[in-house]
Amino acid sequence: MRHALIVLNLFTLALAGGCASDNASKSEGKATADGWRHLPLITEGKIDPAWKHTGFGGFVVDNGVLRTEAVPEGLGLLVYSKEKFGDCQVRVVYRPKDGKSNSGVYIRIDDGIMDHMNDKVPAATRGAYGALTPEGSKAMEEASDKELGAWYAVHHGYEVQIADGGDEFHRTGALYSYAKAEAVPAKPDDPWRTMLITLKGTHVSVDLDGKRVTEFDSTNTNVPPRKAWHEPRREPKRPTHGYIGLQNHDPGDLVWFKEVSVRPLRS
Repeated sequence: MRHALIVLNLFTLALAGGCASDNASKSEGKATADGWRHLPLITEGKIDPAWKHTGFGGFVVDNGVLRTEAVPEGLGLLVYSKEKFGDCQVRVVYRPKDGKSNSGVYIRIDDGIMDHMNDKVPAATRGAYGALTPEGSKAMEEASDKELGAWYAVHHGYEVQIADGGDEFHRTGALYSYAKAEAVPAKPDDPWRTMLITLKGTHVSVDLDGKRVTEFDSTNTNVPPRKAWHEPRREPKRPTHGYIGLQNHDPGDLVWFKEVSVRPLRS
């Protein structure tokens, strides 16, 4: 009888986690009636301590939601550090300043990111109009090559892009340089957009405001080759249970986030 109770309690904890998670018993937030569990972004007026930042810049609290705070020296990443997520759906409600605003939602980041949170990253320099100087470009390329800070996640996870103005492999909904996205649906009257990322084993799909825009499977052998130093390396194998994160990119790339939620896959 005691063994049965232990099994039942563990099962209950897993359901309460709202997603296939390595640390379900430590998860924060309670699932709603439809299964969504909100990951707290803000606690007592500050960024919730479960979110840890690496790299340059960061995020700030702006009228009760998070906003990217990018700086000239380089990009950064805000990682939800309390748990890893396996098969589930991730819902992100966000608002870009405009079609050029660059950010991203990272998924399937492997365990190594926790060893790179405090990396010393070479700072980039920029010209009068924000473009990288030759020295600045070299500094960023070095950070990418050495997989420092946020760049570790670039090469050991997947980025679901936020950038409406990019090409099909680099626009909103695309798995950055891995899988192209369909055209971004017309912006709704409500300025907030909803991105739904479904994770099932090696398969990832992305819906934007109810429209399926991206399908990707890591077992696909037709992935485009890496074309530039800022694109992710193809060789590292991404895990089926990994961390998630939110990216801050370049100065002027303003994106607001008001919700990140998870729920288990429906049968």
